[in-house]
Amino acid sequence: MLNQFNALTARLNTLQNQVSTGLSVQAPSDNPGAMEDTLNDLSQQAAQTQYSANITTLQTRATSVSNVMQSLQTLTSRAGEIATLAGSPTASPADLTNYAGEVQQLIQQAAQLMNTKDPASGQHLFGGTASTQAPYKTVTDASGNITGVTYQGNSSVNQVPIAPGTTVSVDVPGENTGTTGARGLITDSTSGADLFNHLFALQNDLTSGNTSAITNTDSVNLQKDENNQLYQISNNGTVQTHLNNAATFAANQSSSLTQMISNSSSADMVQTMVQLTQAQTAYQAALQSSAKIMQMSILNYLP
Repeated sequence: MLNQFNALTARLNTLQNQVSTGLSVQAPSDNPGAMEDTLNDLSQQAAQTQYSANITTLQTRATSVSNVMQSLQTLTSRAGEIATLAGSPTASPADLTNYAGEVQQLIQQAAQLMNTKDPASGQHLFGGTASTQAPYKTVTDASGNITGVTYQGNSSVNQVPIAPGTTVSVDVPGENTGTTGARGLITDSTSGADLFNHLFALQNDLTSGNTSAITNTDSVNLQKDENNQLYQISNNGTVQTHLNNAATFAANQSSSLTQMISNSSSADMVQTMVQLTQAQTAYQAALQSSAKIMQMSILNYLP
């Protein structure tokens, strides 16, 4: 009788707990197979949560990189326009001097853009993996004009996981003088881009009035810079599309895992309530039976 009461009490406690929590599996002993599935799903969900966080961070960073690229492309386009105007036969020496002053301003703006920081992390965007210091160091004369620019970063970029076996980088180094790796935004040996040096050359030719060099050399070089920047902008757009798709997939995957966890561990409330009613009925019947048994003695059976 005591064994039966203990079994019924344990059964009642289990069912009441399932009703109150909505969970059918809370310990390995409840259902070892279901518990294993639940733990695996929980592990995948934790990893998926981290992937989603990585994607969000990369999306913010990619937007910041894109904004700088757009501004830099506008700046380079203006330098090309100046080279075209300065090469015109109608350009006067005063015009060339004014153009030279504007190119100096473009150099200053470009240096500021390339030292932009990621607003989320505070890291510099265009120094490669050397992101804790400004990637470009400028040298100025007594008038505050920039006379030289030195790159202090590297050509490496961070790869961030966004799904199992999939990594993405939204970073672009300012300079890559090698033949492999990510293309440099300012200086890139494969495309012939070298914006700062090309701007300095244009400024010097404007100051000296060398319109032949402006037309035959500076304009050609600036076109290489602009082509490289257009490539970078296009590539950034492709990466952002990839991240948007990955974010959608991650959200769907997280929802699917949540449902799988619920299916593995959640109780069927209708069935659980029926079982609880049955267990309560059995418990009451056991109490009534035991009460009758306890009232009887051996004297009931003596003649």
